[in-house]
Amino acid sequence: MEPIVVVGAGLSGVTCARAVAAAGLPVTVLERSRKPGGRMASRLVEGRRVDLGASYLTVADDRFAAVVDRWRDAGLARPWTDTFDARDEDGAWQPKPGPLRWGAPQGLRSLVEHEAAGLKVRTATVTRVDRVDGGLRVDDVSAPAVVLAMPDPQARRLLGPGLADVAEQLDDPFEPILALTAVWDERTWDLDGAFVNGSDVLGWVADDGRRRGDGAPVLVAHSTPDLARGHLEDPAAAGPALVAELRAVLDLDEPRHTEVNRWTFAKPTGSRERTFLLDDGLGVCGDAWSATAKVESAFLSGRELGEALVARFA
Repeated sequence: MEPIVVVGAGLSGVTCARAVAAAGLPVTVLERSRKPGGRMASRLVEGRRVDLGASYLTVADDRFAAVVDRWRDAGLARPWTDTFDARDEDGAWQPKPGPLRWGAPQGLRSLVEHEAAGLKVRTATVTRVDRVDGGLRVDDVSAPAVVLAMPDPQARRLLGPGLADVAEQLDDPFEPILALTAVWDERTWDLDGAFVNGSDVLGWVADDGRRRGDGAPVLVAHSTPDLARGHLEDPAAAGPALVAELRAVLDLDEPRHTEVNRWTFAKPTGSRERTFLLDDGLGVCGDAWSATAKVESAFLSGRELGEALVARFA
């Protein structure tokens, strides 16, 4: 049997591939970037990993709880906090309790890399997935099944004319964000995370030092979608506005170092009852296939699609 091909090595794609491989079926993961991670990516900033995309994990499903426990036992995940701050439209700050959030001492990407261990992962640029003479092809290579583990807009770009009926089902819109990383010489704030309601510039701020557990004086601030839409071609141009708003809302000095990164497809805005799509061998999974877009949602979507492929091909 030729390998099942999973395109996209974020958590959903890697989880799907692990389920397939665990059943003894051949599987290959193709990833456009140099490393697995997807929107759980981290970046080296002044020699230290900083989480730029997903901010944390929450756990509700027993299947994901077992995985998070395994990560914790391996030293890869750590409990962070169950309370963030929230600023109301009048500028007042209030504590906002919620579920326990988990961070990753080595960055959230390390969790995906851990799950990808043992899988055949190749860095490759897939230009087309199509159905030709009744069979699926990834560029010029045939495959019994193909999984697109990525946001709908990215998946649609890869589908050829033979999969137009599938493309019509990938209609979930995504909002963009810009992620500002700001570094100081020392900490002058006391927070874990903050929802900045009422701002046209910032939506969320995370203390990267506290969620990682090393206390580094680093904040990661996510822009509003509206601000991001106006700066997708030149994210750095939004830096001054992001820094000014961050300093104003938290009463901070000028940071020593800043970087701005773009997430064109940061967050799905639709809602689906299905956890994945499987249409005659062509599968799509990810956090969009859930009523709530979370890291847990991405895991469950990939796992359930992998199990469906095993039921079909094993």
